[in-house]
Amino acid sequence: MALSITKSCIACYACKEVCPSKAITSGDKQFSVIAHRCDECANNVNGAQCAQICPVENAIVDTNGCALNPPGSLTGLPQEANVIALS
Repeated sequence: MALSITKSCIACYACKEVCPSKAITSGDKQFSVIAHRCDECANNVNGAQCAQICPVENAIVDTNGCALNPPGSLTGLPQEANVIALS
């Protein structure tokens, strides 16, 4: 059970600062999660703190590869465009 950080990461350091397990490490160009330290903030009722503060959609994913901030979640825009037909 551990989260992962994708190539979408902009290395803003926000997640590293809030991680209670100190599971986030900075690499050359991207951050990563030390799997054995990450418990996905299991004791936090609001979920993973890194995902709560991350300003980038699709940057943090769960063990199944599902984004914790999927497209549209930070902007408030719908994922699918609404199409209006003109007649």
